[in-house]
Amino acid sequence: MEIKQYELVLVNLDPTIGSEMKKTRPCAVISPNEMNKYLQTIVVAPLTSSSKPYPTRVEINQAKTKGWIVLDQIRTVDRTRVVKKLSNLAKSEIEAVKTVIMETYVE
Repeated sequence: MEIKQYELVLVNLDPTIGSEMKKTRPCAVISPNEMNKYLQTIVVAPLTSSSKPYPTRVEINQAKTKGWIVLDQIRTVDRTRVVKKLSNLAKSEIEAVKTVIMETYVE
């Protein structure tokens, strides 16, 4: 399965430890296409349907449902954890993700 940056994919995140986000849930693919093409792992940020307006979370609307990309829970997963592709982020959502990543992880 070809996985592209900024796609939303359903990922089985279990098993987890401590405060890591659990269950099978939608995730936004953060890793660039070059990595996604050649590596067995992908970098994702999970989505949640309930969140406070933290600066590390990006609000999105997909399939008439509001959710948040949790950029403070970015993790690397094996691509075998991907259950299926769901959709793509909108251009405005991609720009918001890039901005939060820059503000959070890059000086």
